[in-house]
Order: sequence, then C-alpha cells, then structure tokens
Amino acid sequence: MLIGSHVSFGSEQLLGSAKEAVSYGASTFMFYSGAPQNTIRKEIHPDLLKKAHEYIQENGIDLNHVICHAPYIVNLANRKEEEKWQFSVTFLKNELKRCEDMGVKYMVLHPGSAVGQEKSVALKNILDGLNSLLQEQYQCKILLETMALKGSEIGSLDDIQFLLKNTDYQVGVCLDTCHLNDAGVDLSDVDLFLSMIDEKVGLDHVYCIHLNDSKNTVGSKKDRHANIGYGTIGFDVLCEIAHHEKLKEIPKILETPYIGDSPEDTEKKYAPYQHEIQMLKNRVFDYDLYQNHS
Repeated sequence: MLIGSHVSFGSEQLLGSAKEAVSYGASTFMFYSGAPQNTIRKEIHPDLLKKAHEYIQENGIDLNHVICHAPYIVNLANRKEEEKWQFSVTFLKNELKRCEDMGVKYMVLHPGSAVGQEKSVALKNILDGLNSLLQEQYQCKILLETMALKGSEIGSLDDIQFLLKNTDYQVGVCLDTCHLNDAGVDLSDVDLFLSMIDEKVGLDHVYCIHLNDSKNTVGSKKDRHANIGYGTIGFDVLCEIAHHEKLKEIPKILETPYIGDSPEDTEKKYAPYQHEIQMLKNRVFDYDLYQNHS
C-alpha cells in the first residue's frame, strides 16, 4: 500500500523528509520545499540531494511516488493586483523547476480563492495562470486539489472538471477526503464515490489522495481535519479507500493533526502518523490512539 504523510523539509532538505517518512513506516511522503505559509526558498544542496536519493532507494521508496505541495499563499484565482498574480505564476515556475531538480514528479496546488471576484472570473484567472506557467512543459505535473469550499475557495469537483477540460496543458488531480466531505461529497459508499470521481474528473487523472478524517458533517464547508477514525468519515471508509484496488497505484498522504493525551488536548505533542499508518496497514482501528502513544 502506497501510504505516508506530510513531513518536514528542514536543514537536511529532502534527505530529512525521507528519514522522517521512514521512521513512520511510510512507503511514500509529501513535503513542502520550504514553509507552507511563505515563498522563501533555499537552494537545493547537491550533496544532500544525492544522499536523499540513495537513502530513498535503500529504504524501498519509489521517488516517482513522492509528492511536493505548493505553499498555501499562492492564489491564481484572484487577479485584482496583477503584480501579486504574476508573482504567483513566477514562483510556481521556480517551484516546478526545484521539483525537477530533485527528481519529484508531482506538485499539489490549491486552485485558489476568488476573494470578492465572480467565480467565472476566478476560474479564468486560474486557467490563465496554469497556461502561462506550463508553457515550458515541466516534467513535474501540477495536481489540483479538491477543496472544502470554505469562503470563496475554488476547488469543487465541478471546478476541477472545468479546469481539466479547459487548460491548454495536462494537469492532474489530488483528492482530499476531508475537503470532499466538507464540500458536500458523501464518501460512505466508496464504490459509488469512486464511480462519481471517475465520471467527473477521471480516475486516470488522480495522482494523489490526501487521506484525512473530518471533524465536520458532510457539506459543512469548514475544512477541519481529524485523525483517522476519530471524525465523521470514519475508519472503515478511509481504510477501504486506502486498500481499494482501483487506487492501489496512487500515493495516499495523511495530513491529520498532531495529538496529545486526549482528543480535547490541542497542544501539539507528537505526530500520529506511524500509528495511523500501522492501523491502516493492519485494517484494525486503535481505540487508544490518543492515550497509549504519547
């Protein structure tokens, strides 16, 4: 099963990311090549990159399944300030080049938020941005992420379908289970859900799945992730998605919260990914996840 989590990209860069993933028993991972809240980026260190590639291979991870995520603040949907929009396009070009330099094949991108503009205008802005930045035809593919539709977010399945059909260049899709749930998609019947995904965007366009539970009911449009089995989607549904035959070649990435001694404890104490990955591999829910692994 291709499963991992988001991991840090610190002083050891991709090597540190890979080491963290291996410590969780992961077979893939996702990273931000700098802080997700800003666009400050350091040069990729060639010696660390060489060691990272060696370490990844030695530990049985296929670099072709490793995912990068663009920072949250990039917003192609809003073009009220042309200079900021152009900066986003230029930054994404540089980020795609960084991914290519690291040998990473996929970069997840939030489509953006309209922020006071009409949705049709926001969608055209995204298309213009994608067409502009993809003219150079990078080896790294952009994956548009399904969003929870909080505020003026773009990223419903219909939005993604429109963008896939109308962009001049091939892009892919990243499904986020929490976001889909919060946007109003019922995941409880997994086969029915996958049929709908295939009809809307095509399963052959899905290259990554963010596997998250949700603290909210279907259609709440809130985007609050929960640990696997501790939310409204539930362990059984998420486990079925993780093991589904139609999704076996797609990396599943956990973005669940750090947890403390109890579900009510919001202080970040440790990453739960090793235990959540083990639960999903074993297909057995750990009712004592919060209490027994601090």
